[in-house]
Amino acid sequence: MIDLLANSQKSFIHFLRIGIFIVMAWIGGLKAFHYEAEGIIPFVTNSPIMSFLLHKHVTDTDNYKLHKNKEGEVITNNIRWHEANGTYTFSYGLGAMIVSIGMLVLLGIFYPKVGMWGGILTAGMSLVTLSFLITTPEVWVPNLGGQEHGFPFLSAAGRLVLKDIIMMGAGLIIASDSARTIQKYLST
Repeated sequence: MIDLLANSQKSFIHFLRIGIFIVMAWIGGLKAFHYEAEGIIPFVTNSPIMSFLLHKHVTDTDNYKLHKNKEGEVITNNIRWHEANGTYTFSYGLGAMIVSIGMLVLLGIFYPKVGMWGGILTAGMSLVTLSFLITTPEVWVPNLGGQEHGFPFLSAAGRLVLKDIIMMGAGLIIASDSARTIQKYLST
């Protein structure tokens, strides 16, 4: 068993590449749909790294909360607000970027330089996502009268964000493996 595992590392790293691609293609592809675009607004609006990409400068941090549809809900006034805000356009661009990074990671199976950049970009994207733990109030359980709220009590959104630390590690492993393969080609 130990020998099998030890000798399967390269195959497992390729499996990791495929897994990253599936996650990136699926999540990136969902960015083309309104419910997903609307769902990322709390993260984007509160992020100093991304908020400038929206059309409306949100000075009242609760403004976006007034225009959030529940998943599957269609409220025309909220959709108009998101259209004016650039929510959907931003989400389409973000989705295309995420799918592209996933494709770079997958292509790393055959092209190590491409895979190295895919791994670096995956880790960088994950770092941005993890910054939401600092910038987005919705990642913490709100104070609604109970004793369990704020840090360290992660909401569903916070638990989703925290998992990106695994994606960051996976991106770094992919980048490292690709760099090792490049070094091997250069030394021969």
